[in-house]
Amino acid sequence: MAQGRGSAGKAMAFGLALIFLMLLHSELAESGAVYTVGNQNGWTFNTAAWTKGKRFRAGDVLVFKYSPSVHNVVAVNAAGYNACTTPKGSKIYKSGNDRITLVKGPNYFICNFPAHCQSGMKILVNAA
Repeated sequence: MAQGRGSAGKAMAFGLALIFLMLLHSELAESGAVYTVGNQNGWTFNTAAWTKGKRFRAGDVLVFKYSPSVHNVVAVNAAGYNACTTPKGSKIYKSGNDRITLVKGPNYFICNFPAHCQSGMKILVNAA
């Protein structure tokens, strides 16, 4: 009888391990490429050209590296991007090492510190 319970316990542990591995695999399979915005310069002024020549896909991850005492990252809509404003409900990132997963279509990002966006601290990333 004790042997039967041990076998059931092993089967359950195996089943849980299998589920865990399947979840881990699906998580890894869905992960896209990882890009550091601005390459070695990080998120700073005049990074708009950084996107040229790159093919982004939904699920890719942008890493924004910057000093949080002087910059931030704000995910905005087209109007916020064009006017360099922060629309109500915009997500503001402040860690200095932000990881943002791209959605399909245009993804707009600005720094909303005074005059930073107007000075070129913004990017538009189109993801297929």
